[in-house]
Amino acid sequence: MSTSPVVSKDEISVPQIIYVLYLAGLITANVTLLIGVVMAYVYQGDAAPWLREHYRYQIRTFWIGLLYSIVAFVLTLIAVGVLIWPLLMVWLIVRCVIGLRDVRRGQPPANPGSWLW
Repeated sequence: MSTSPVVSKDEISVPQIIYVLYLAGLITANVTLLIGVVMAYVYQGDAAPWLREHYRYQIRTFWIGLLYSIVAFVLTLIAVGVLIWPLLMVWLIVRCVIGLRDVRRGQPPANPGSWLW
């Protein structure tokens, strides 16, 4: 069993805020997603190694989500993409919930390089 690093609330507040901004992006037409990815880029350099993995996970979530959104938009032109948009929302919610859970436990994301969860 691995031990978790000692975690202060100040240390984990920024990653938590970014995950919440990503979730709020579902309501704010993705404006808060842009704010969140900028914050992730800004704060990743000064973070502890395990928190750097969260910032990497958040940055990848943004760029992979953007790619999936472009694909869904193009496929919407032929009516198939209409089915992909709800799946994209579920994907974002699951990634954010997993990230929030792990940051509160003081652990890096299990698979920060994943394209799914």
